[in-house]
Amino acid sequence: MTDGRRPVRYNCELALQTLHAADRRLSRLIDRAGPFNLKVKSTHSPFEALLEAVVYQQLHGKAAQTILGRVLALFPGQRHPSPGQLLEMPEEKLRAAGLSQSKMLSLKDLAARTVAGGVPSLSQIRRMSDEAIIEQLTEIRGIGVWTVHMLLIFRLGRPDVLPVGDYGVRYGFALTFGKRQKNGDKVLLPTPDELTRYAERWRPWRSVASWYMWRAIDLKKGLIIPRT
Repeated sequence: MTDGRRPVRYNCELALQTLHAADRRLSRLIDRAGPFNLKVKSTHSPFEALLEAVVYQQLHGKAAQTILGRVLALFPGQRHPSPGQLLEMPEEKLRAAGLSQSKMLSLKDLAARTVAGGVPSLSQIRRMSDEAIIEQLTEIRGIGVWTVHMLLIFRLGRPDVLPVGDYGVRYGFALTFGKRQKNGDKVLLPTPDELTRYAERWRPWRSVASWYMWRAIDLKKGLIIPRT
């Protein structure tokens, strides 16, 4: 929960101190990957953040960025369209910008629910619990739990989110905690239940621990130089 005036921000020093003490193997990963430096991306409203999230679903970054640019170009002179403007935009123009039929319908539903009051404002969402946000936003067409988890971590700065449906978090967990198939080097991904049970020791900083699961993959790929 928040006080409604400002989003929760990550207390890096306290988070790392807690995780170091709670989990020895995670502590070693933190030491190798370096400081926690996730930057919470600013947003003017959940509507705008979800608009971008829908466009980015199941696409590589550059392709999604191109399509988002084309969609926003339909509303010249504005950073983002209003929900009403998006509702009024002809479907064929949104499709011509590169949106699939399902994404176009998702954006229309997002806009309609926002106009009807079904999508909270930024000040409202800051007062809501993570669970309430997930429950309300997953009612929108095309918005699943994973999308809301990413909103909570990267837009709202919520510190205790565990995206168990994220492949990267599960793969990073497998790399870090060493589950491997018999007679092979292939790691075994944890089930969502296994990850949830193990991650209880990471509370109340599961968002931070999840961020380090992504860093475990970066270390394996050589995208991060391990600290000694």
